[in-house]
Amino acid sequence: MRIILASTSHARRQMLAHAGLDFESIGAPVDERALEAPLIAGGASPSDIALALAEAKARAVLALRPDALVIGADQVLDLDDERLVKPGNRHGAALQIARLAGRTHILRTAVTIARDGHIAWRHLDSATLSMRPLSAEAIEHYLDAAGDGIFGSVGAYHFEERGIRLFSAVEGDYFSILGLPLLPLLAALREAGAIDRDEDPA
Repeated sequence: MRIILASTSHARRQMLAHAGLDFESIGAPVDERALEAPLIAGGASPSDIALALAEAKARAVLALRPDALVIGADQVLDLDDERLVKPGNRHGAALQIARLAGRTHILRTAVTIARDGHIAWRHLDSATLSMRPLSAEAIEHYLDAAGDGIFGSVGAYHFEERGIRLFSAVEGDYFSILGLPLLPLLAALREAGAIDRDEDPA
């Protein structure tokens, strides 16, 4: 069965590729802000929103490729029960880093598998990250060094790159922080028969 990742995220694609999976990557045609608006209005938790978005992405791509097994994922940054979204530009990134500096936030990461017309599996993980205090000058220096790629990342950092230097403490799974709870996902793929459960690692 063909595996499709309903995401064009570099970090997620790299994790699956490094794990030796043969897969295709397709961006999910989902309006995230429109989908989450009624959830937020209804008092949905950040975890509920992450799961709903992950499921919506998997369903959207499954509709395009109904013969495939589709992996959908989403991540919500929870700052004292407030959801932060991708900043989009340098000004937004500076504001986000300033808000996160000296505080602790939680990344809620959801992953789902859709196949045969329905969501067959779902998983939610959380990681707690404490960012060290940062001066305005330090934030500007970080933004200069990190590059424009962080503008499309929730929290305005790439944890696997220079962003790690922003933090003083972290509790949680490394892969979940990057956006995909990889070990539970691999177990689910083996259970689904999408990858060989008895294969010997190369």
